[in-house]
Amino acid sequence: MTANFNKQHQRFSLNSFDDDQLYEIHLATLAVLEKTGIFVETQEALEIFGGAGAEVDHDKKIVKIPPYVVDDAIRSAPSKIVLAGRRPENDTVLETGRVHFTNFSEGVEVVDPYTGEQRSPTKADLARAATLVDYLSDIDVCEKAVGAGDVPREVAPLHNAEAMLTNTTKHCCVGPGNRLLLNKLVNMAAAIVGGFKKLKKRPILSFTTCPVSPLQLIKECCEIIIESARTGSVINILSMAMAGGTSPATLAGTLVTHNAEVLGGITLNQLASKGAPVIYGSSTTAMDLKLGTASVGTPECAIISAAVARLARYYALPSYVAGG
Repeated sequence: MTANFNKQHQRFSLNSFDDDQLYEIHLATLAVLEKTGIFVETQEALEIFGGAGAEVDHDKKIVKIPPYVVDDAIRSAPSKIVLAGRRPENDTVLETGRVHFTNFSEGVEVVDPYTGEQRSPTKADLARAATLVDYLSDIDVCEKAVGAGDVPREVAPLHNAEAMLTNTTKHCCVGPGNRLLLNKLVNMAAAIVGGFKKLKKRPILSFTTCPVSPLQLIKECCEIIIESARTGSVINILSMAMAGGTSPATLAGTLVTHNAEVLGGITLNQLASKGAPVIYGSSTTAMDLKLGTASVGTPECAIISAAVARLARYYALPSYVAGG
């Protein structure tokens, strides 16, 4: 593992692997996708993969993807993505050589700033968090800090987006939940910027979806990946594998399964619409064997995130990794 500081771009890099080692991980990933395959839950996604030359078992819903299909998807995905803010000065450009920061996402409880009570978060809490992110100059993109727990769960993503978009001028990222809500969120963002053409040029809202480890693209994940591509929306395909739990205990083994999950999603995204903007995401870490939970803020999480960022750079794809 080597460290490097590039003064010209003012960035620090931690390089876990050299190109030869990354190529070995890539080859192992291609072998998993071709020989073992991934579980794909929706008929629409199965047909998309089958139409591209993948081997599809419709009964077991297992897709085995030829290496050339995966390689073509990696090449067609854009290496540069602009996450637009409500104000142009808050635009964030994702490409090799640039490092940006966002707030932690998906907090499940808050400490009330007025009473000190520990409780479930509300829509007002999310709005206040978005306002804080808007003020902090070191945070470039606004993630959903907490979820609006006081609204109907079926439409919570719409409330989450409203709380964020009306309280920050920075780019916002949310989990859309499903295809129906994703389209409503696209309509919401288009109404803000003045139409769908303007939204495509300056996307103020992007989406996140997570494969289920190990090696599963479940129904909602498939729908979100496909619909994001067809609407031209930026999608962050983010694996949350846990080494020693839902993925192998070794770093190399976890990186291979993580890579297979994300590249499987990216391949589906590019088959749905070649050239669609997609981010290589990771919140992969090690499982705390004592508590049975995901460990964040740990050396293992940092090492995995550094390795994943290096892997994404190897593919010339924009990346998003957990900091903890």
